[in-house]
Amino acid sequence: QVQLVESGGGLVQPGGSLRLSCAASGSIFSINAMGWYRQAPGKQRELVATIISGGSINYADSVKGRFTISRDNAKNTVYLQMNSLKPEDTAVYYCKFVGSYYYIHGEFTYWGQGTQVTVSS
Repeated sequence: QVQLVESGGGLVQPGGSLRLSCAASGSIFSINAMGWYRQAPGKQRELVATIISGGSINYADSVKGRFTISRDNAKNTVYLQMNSLKPEDTAVYYCKFVGSYYYIHGEFTYWGQGTQVTVSS
């Protein structure tokens, strides 16, 4: 069993910053990829940023240059540093881990519970 626990969301003014974190606990597994997604009211969930085991990083065009994804594999934690926040960044942010186990074929996907980010003056 694996649980992802998110923290760091909140209310911030336009131009401000927040840092989200997501830590995995439970059964040990090999992390192949980590990512952040978000879902705004009335919108579909969209990818924000991903980082794979080899270190390759991708960002959505809407956040490129403002957000930074990073990880600490020893702590099974992924972070999202969000700078220059805009009202359109307002959404529930979800982390996702994709991993595998030594003794089980295939990959498993785990989602965090979501954390609210509100950007408003």
